Amino acid sequence: MNWPRGRPREPGTEHVGTQRIGYAGGAYDLFHIGHLNILKHAKSRCDHLIAGVVSDEMLKITKGRAPMIPCAERIEIVRHISFVDEAVEEDVLDKLAAWRATPFDVYFKGDDWKGTERARRLEVEFAKVGVVIEYFPYTMATSSTLLRRALEQLAEPNLDARIGGSG
Repeated sequence: MNWPRGRPREPGTEHVGTQRIGYAGGAYDLFHIGHLNILKHAKSRCDHLIAGVVSDEMLKITKGRAPMIPCAERIEIVRHISFVDEAVEEDVLDKLAAWRATPFDVYFKGDDWKGTERARRLEVEFAKVGVVIEYFPYTMATSSTLLRRALEQLAEPNLDARIGGSG
């Protein structure tokens, strides 16, 4: 594809020639259709897609809880999605540090993030190094948070007694 952006890659790396490199960071915990949609849309907008899988430690810091699925397993799942060319562990809070470790031209995110203070700040920081942020529609019907809540309710003792069930 002929993209308006892109940067030459050093010979000998897996990114040879001028390619548009995309990066889609996320927890990818309890992998669902929303995750698949982001990765599918992202791949359609770049030549090489890197999925940054947020580490367990970073999720504890940013979300205040550990993921349901350990990072090594989440990376393995994401790595085997056909749209993903490369999966890496994202173990830093600073997205520019992630960019320095694994350079990319475009950062993909769900549009639920758009307009937040953090997104506006990152748009400015990324623009300084030539990275653009592209937003994709958030899949409203499914989220890891909803799945997590459902699993937690199923795991709670005496659930039947509280909701009037007989077991």
